[in-house]
Amino acid sequence: METNHRYEVIIYWSKDDNVFLAEVPELPGCMADGRSHQEALANVNEVIAHWIETAKSLNRPIPEPKGKLMYA
Repeated sequence: METNHRYEVIIYWSKDDNVFLAEVPELPGCMADGRSHQEALANVNEVIAHWIETAKSLNRPIPEPKGKLMYA
């Protein structure tokens, strides 16, 4: 499964869950967790691959990676 992507990943600590969360803003609902930054990133890379695979199987559009996103 392909894990070489160019989507922005935001990793932050969740005090409520006591884990690091990794979100992919360009792929709705795409997120994972881990006990460390590295684990959260590895897990979200797998989720990204599954997200894309599922979108393809359902003939849904797959957003092009935009790189760094701006937030206000």
